[in-house]
Amino acid sequence: MKFLLTLSVTTLISSCAFLGGDDGLIPNNSKDFFDETLSDDIAFRDGIGIEKDDHYPVLQNTNFQKDPIDLPKPRQIFSSGQTRAVQLRRLGQLLWVYVEALPSTSWPITKAYFETSDYEILNSNPLSGELILKYSDSADMKVLIEHGIKEASTEIFISFLTQEDIILGANSKLEITQEILKGLVNYMADSVDSFSGTSLAAQALNDKKKTRIFNLNDTTVIELDLGFDRAWSAVSRALEEGKIQVNDRDREEGFFLVSFEEKNEDDGWFSFLNFQDEVTPGLALGSDADFKIIVSTEDSTTKIRAEVINSSAGDAESLLSKINELLS
Repeated sequence: MKFLLTLSVTTLISSCAFLGGDDGLIPNNSKDFFDETLSDDIAFRDGIGIEKDDHYPVLQNTNFQKDPIDLPKPRQIFSSGQTRAVQLRRLGQLLWVYVEALPSTSWPITKAYFETSDYEILNSNPLSGELILKYSDSADMKVLIEHGIKEASTEIFISFLTQEDIILGANSKLEITQEILKGLVNYMADSVDSFSGTSLAAQALNDKKKTRIFNLNDTTVIELDLGFDRAWSAVSRALEEGKIQVNDRDREEGFFLVSFEEKNEDDGWFSFLNFQDEVTPGLALGSDADFKIIVSTEDSTTKIRAEVINSSAGDAESLLSKINELLS
């Protein structure tokens, strides 16, 4: 038995060498090119040569159409419907456009709108989200596209690069800004369902979010890349949308007193009947508060913290997580 096995293995090895060795039927020629040498150029008789095709010919006919062509405007993408919203928002003297889409999507459409407007684009930078346009002979206009407070949202601002208000004419900067942004809103709100593109050059804008939550010295903190006025307004809106009971507020001191109880998502078999009392947002002066929400500006950002007033209400982390969810 051992003899037959040894004979079989020997025969198999010999067969492999016979087929694939250097002297076999199927030699390995993969490295033969290392031994190749360059041959002399082919010599042709006089008048005989090789024609070389010109794959990049220069057009000889330069009789191009010089009359202006009426090109159609780029497709308009957004709608103020239920899925994506386009809104003109105002807080005091500040106006901006809010879009429920990523900045990398809003950038090419905003740029396309101003390319078809009466303003000349002097410079565009998708990395910083800035467009510089020529507003008049004495003033330029800057369009700034940023990530919004909410997740996957865009905020668009306009400012004028001039030191003299009189240059802008009789209308105030606020009225001019409102008129320009209204045109942009109408343009972006026409057809949300017809566009799904994005700008690769503006992808970095998607990472520059205005809201983040972190732990500092065992304390949960929400940081907003906003001034105090906008941050206060955003927190007020979040409390209202979340139906969190506001017992008192003091804007000068920068705090809210609220009552908050974390609800269990599984309330039993009869939760669909909704027998529980509905929370009414707004002030409930005189009632006991569970938490104190502190809004303070530090280093050009605004931070939101929460302190426990009623120890039986639980910890402040649940409240801040809820506010962060409502903000983003």
